[in-house]
Amino acid sequence: MVVRLFVSTILALSFAVAGCSESATEVTHKSEALASPFDTGVLNVATRNGSTTYYLDRHENPVGPEFTLVSEYAQARGWQVEWTMLESTSAVLDALEAGTTHLAAAGLTHLPERNERYTRGPAHTEITEQLVCHRDDRPLPRKPADIPGWEITVTADASYVATLEKLAVQHPGIEFREDRERTTEILLSEVAEKDLSCTVADSNIVQVMRRHFPHLEVAMNLTQGRNLGWYLPAEAGELASDAREWMNSREGDEAMGLMENRYYAYIGEFDFVDLRALNRRIENRLPSYIDLFREAEITTGMPADLLAALAYQESHWDPQARSPTGVRGIMMLTGRTAESLGVSNRLDPAQAIDGGARYLADRHRRLPETIPEPDRTFLALASYNIGRGHLLDARQLARDLGKNPDSWQDMEQVLPLKADKRYYPSTRYGYARGYEPVHYVQRIRNYRDVIRRAFRSLPEE
Repeated sequence: MVVRLFVSTILALSFAVAGCSESATEVTHKSEALASPFDTGVLNVATRNGSTTYYLDRHENPVGPEFTLVSEYAQARGWQVEWTMLESTSAVLDALEAGTTHLAAAGLTHLPERNERYTRGPAHTEITEQLVCHRDDRPLPRKPADIPGWEITVTADASYVATLEKLAVQHPGIEFREDRERTTEILLSEVAEKDLSCTVADSNIVQVMRRHFPHLEVAMNLTQGRNLGWYLPAEAGELASDAREWMNSREGDEAMGLMENRYYAYIGEFDFVDLRALNRRIENRLPSYIDLFREAEITTGMPADLLAALAYQESHWDPQARSPTGVRGIMMLTGRTAESLGVSNRLDPAQAIDGGARYLADRHRRLPETIPEPDRTFLALASYNIGRGHLLDARQLARDLGKNPDSWQDMEQVLPLKADKRYYPSTRYGYARGYEPVHYVQRIRNYRDVIRRAFRSLPEE
């Protein structure tokens, strides 16, 4: 059921974006000659819906790696962006062929054959192409010579087609089917459901999807490192040069760093058993408490899915959880914290969730409003874990070291120094296991990515 819900969510997001989406045929009916963004101040961008490209968050705001980079580029040039949401890689390439878009930002692999047909833009992400199957089908093919006999389905016109064609020349018997209807994300979900045997996907897509579908297993890497990046229509050299110049500038480097940190860097190697347990508890435990998290969001402004991820990190949604150190309940509050919040019974889920949400909101409120999101929320979570005093110590230490105390990326490096005897003696609150909040926030971010689909799928009572 959990897998089905997630697939439904992906499809629902696709239809939600479909209000601004077009088929490849419809795209070709646009004006044949797009005016240059240098003249109009409007950049037309073709993309597709996906976790590594462009999607809508829980507030229906557009996000995603490609969205973030394009938006930063356009902002640097003072341009507006007009997005065209297409159904597939094939449709995006058709738009490039027709010259109906200035730029394609859709997780496209830079390939020699594509470079001959289109103008190559800047690269932004390095990936490998991976053969992915269901872990229950072990023994899986571990080298190309083992692939013959395995059924493989891939997205039509993707770079995977050329990869498999080359492998088939070297290893006769390799066969595959191209699918023109389903995206790589959907194909991966169907492998997880055992509706398909295997598919091929970029490593960044696999990295994201495996958090939701722990039964997916990488059988092998099919390629060495390859670059994902932008493409432009043929004869679009001026815009391509400008885009490459921006991507290679300090602004572009910073934008890529922020994109990497926001969407990929925090994703660790989730243990299969841990992920399987999380998905099981989303189905069996979360429905009992989801409305309490939603009510806490209304009361405090802290997102319900964030509170649920925090509670999972603390107790695995066990309202009777207790630790040897005296923290208790679904939010694992200390007795002192509970008393300060007016929580009389930490083992009562309603009281505990409300109290924990108010405590996190207080940690968030006490941080300067000038700290941008999501960094302010990550710092608030660290404060929830390690204590406000130690966080303030680490922020001052960041200043002393020439780091940015408002940047979570910098604070990830500084917080562990609270356990380093070269640094902590000079801080007000002294030693702390500063590496813990770094892992704490990382895991909550991971859990939240998996949990958030339940808040779209499970109705409010």
